[in-house]
Amino acid sequence: MAKATWQGHVIADSDDTIIIEGNHYFPPDSVRTEFLQPSQTTTYCPWKGTASYYTVSVAGETNPDAAWYYPDPKSKAAEIKNYVAFWHGVDVA
Repeated sequence: MAKATWQGHVIADSDDTIIIEGNHYFPPDSVRTEFLQPSQTTTYCPWKGTASYYTVSVAGETNPDAAWYYPDPKSKAAEIKNYVAFWHGVDVA
């Protein structure tokens, strides 16, 4: 089981994450979207494609671009389409 927490709140919780390059990708239905705000940030990975980001927002505190996902990944990464991963101080354990 993996759990993503920030500021004492559980952002995602699943026993069905996909681990790629040391990051847990959480299934979309395991993520509490009320804590996520869309970001304009994108990055590009040569084998996964273009990642989009969310700002994590909890109890008036924000953590810009602390979550990312691939809305349209390349075929080699199709299994993580819309799965959400975290960093920038979000604890995943």
